[in-house]
Amino acid sequence: MDIERTLAALTLPEKAALVSGKKSWYTAAIDRLDIPALMMTDGPSGLRKQTADSGTTNINDSVQAITYPAAALSASSWNTDLLRQLGEHLGTEARAEQISLLLGPGVNLKRSPLGGRNFEYLSEDPLVAGELGSAYVQGVQSQHVGVAVKHFAANNRENQRFTASSDMSQRTLRELYLRTFEIIVKAALPATVMTSYNKINGTLNSQNRRLLRSILRDEWGFHGAVMSDWGAVANNVQALRAGLDLEMPGQGQASVDSIIRAVETGELDEGTLNKAVRHLLHIIENWLPADHHDTYDHAAHHDFARHVADDSIVLLKNRHQELPLTAKNAGNLVVVGELAAQPRYQGSGSSHVNPTNLVTPLMALQNSELTANYYPGYRLDQSETDDSLAQAALEAAKSADHVIIFAGYPENTESEGFDKTSLMLPENQGELIGSLAKVNDHVTVVLQNGSAVEMPWINSVDAVVETYLAGEAVGEATWDIITGKVNPSGHLAETFPRRLTDTPMAPTFGQDPHHERYTEGVFMGYRYYDTHEMHVLFPFGHGLSYTTFEYTNMAITENEHGATVSFDLTNTGDRPGQAVPQLYVANHASHVPMPTKELRAFTKVAVAPGETKPVTLKLTRRDFSWWCEGKARWQADTGDYEIMIGDSSRDIRLQTKLTMDFKNSPAPVTMETYLTTIVQDPRLRDIFQATVLAPKYAGENNFLAATDENGNLALLQDQMFLNMPLRAVIALGGPAPLIADFIAAANERKG
Repeated sequence: MDIERTLAALTLPEKAALVSGKKSWYTAAIDRLDIPALMMTDGPSGLRKQTADSGTTNINDSVQAITYPAAALSASSWNTDLLRQLGEHLGTEARAEQISLLLGPGVNLKRSPLGGRNFEYLSEDPLVAGELGSAYVQGVQSQHVGVAVKHFAANNRENQRFTASSDMSQRTLRELYLRTFEIIVKAALPATVMTSYNKINGTLNSQNRRLLRSILRDEWGFHGAVMSDWGAVANNVQALRAGLDLEMPGQGQASVDSIIRAVETGELDEGTLNKAVRHLLHIIENWLPADHHDTYDHAAHHDFARHVADDSIVLLKNRHQELPLTAKNAGNLVVVGELAAQPRYQGSGSSHVNPTNLVTPLMALQNSELTANYYPGYRLDQSETDDSLAQAALEAAKSADHVIIFAGYPENTESEGFDKTSLMLPENQGELIGSLAKVNDHVTVVLQNGSAVEMPWINSVDAVVETYLAGEAVGEATWDIITGKVNPSGHLAETFPRRLTDTPMAPTFGQDPHHERYTEGVFMGYRYYDTHEMHVLFPFGHGLSYTTFEYTNMAITENEHGATVSFDLTNTGDRPGQAVPQLYVANHASHVPMPTKELRAFTKVAVAPGETKPVTLKLTRRDFSWWCEGKARWQADTGDYEIMIGDSSRDIRLQTKLTMDFKNSPAPVTMETYLTTIVQDPRLRDIFQATVLAPKYAGENNFLAATDENGNLALLQDQMFLNMPLRAVIALGGPAPLIADFIAAANERKG
């Protein structure tokens, strides 16, 4: 397609048609110019291609597809190679269904564990979400299927999501909530970005020119198309002027007419409309669907879904090596919980997929090496205890050697479209776990949930396995971990607080229907808990293994561009395993509030028993930077930092101090410069001594040159004077001409 020639040939009504969606899931076709319609579909964790006669509200009316683990679980893999492969599998499936754009991944941060859509998002940390999201995008697009990275930006609550404003400082916005999108846009070149429903600081995101043009396009260099979430456009003309290219799903002829009218009246410049059309023509040209439906190996893709879950499930607790359970040590095993028979394996709302082959934990148990008696124990459709079900499970548990209870949030309490009100499991499940632990010393809890859970029973059970929403292979993957067929290697991509009231936004989250105030600033997630040294249930990055790892021999090389950190990783146990080394940086150089540590690099490494592997992680200047609002740019400060290698944010294995010199231009010396700044800088101190304190300038009126009984400058021994700016020194009688000479000399630049 000759884009410019095609653009010139389009009529105004045709241009207006192209920038609004058609039939819920399509772009407009212009038959006269052989411009085809492209189909898009939901699909962060599996295709939700709706049938031709279904509308946008028929969430479950879609073709059968592989249901992969939700992002909450796949992110726990911390495995970029795996996420790239996941993208490739989804791309292959989308291509087979003649889909051009896959609406995902969801990469908003998990600001509060109450967020209703947290299951669909990757992490509370922008680096984890950005690196894993980039790998996913690269995988999908390698199969000639485009993506829509969503939801841009700061979509961190569901209640009143169409109108609420996410209000925060520019530093908070840049360092956390935009950072993930920036990483993906620059590294993975996504076909499209989808705007979220909400506002940021009072401006609707679909109409936010600064967000869509100044930052996304001008600053980050995004060349794809910008589309809206479904129904997120309040005014399509204002949205086009701000930088939106495609309104979805569109309001039919009404959308077209409003654009035509705006161009004819001068409210919308046709050149602005042409920009949007040009972006869409490039999308149509670059992401044409396959010319026919194709097939793929459903069984192989199901096995891959199982592999993703295997690599991601998190062993949270394993007291006394309760797990793994094998035929030799399981003895009389009792399985409890209706979720074993009717598992919660995927999220609700637009990510819902019709699975090709759902394997429940009870079904998979039949094909494992274990045998067990099963008792429902509770009912999923109610929260009150069913005494007969609970009592039957408790009686069986009394004589069991091991008990495994499946527990989690019911689907109707955790979904897109609304936020949760509690982190507690339903009352009947929580009570049953506590009761089982009283009659049996070997209780394992298997969780099925979309986000963090409070666990008042945690000290009474031996093991906890976090499966999140594990996809259609949930049963097989769960037993893979429990039996040790697979050594668990998942690590939490979010913090599990002890209580909801421990979260920094607990008093305010969702309270104001119009504004969500991010008063915690950059101190969100582990940045908050670690800085305040708060006890948590399970820290960010936590995950156990059936083997053990040792970290040794850290070495660092650095220059003004960044640093390279290397160390050795040894498997000191007797099983093959995968470790997730995490590199954190503590900033002691900058004079702004800083978290006690921030994740700046990570990797996943497979290590055989007794094997040692060298690991190298790189840090760029950006990894030492913070967003300076006064200068509206990233700033890396020369000074002291601390480098930490950990197995979680709370399990630091290696650490060392590092002094970075970024060769920054020195800040100008002014009358506001403090004496303490001067005496701490060797260059400034030398100039100050030469121009102000030298003996030849000593005199009755220059008290600064006075010495103590040992002949040392008294000034340098007096903290009160050192904590004064130069203007205050002059006000107290300091020599103004000499201080002016010092300022001039200090600000001279060589060359």
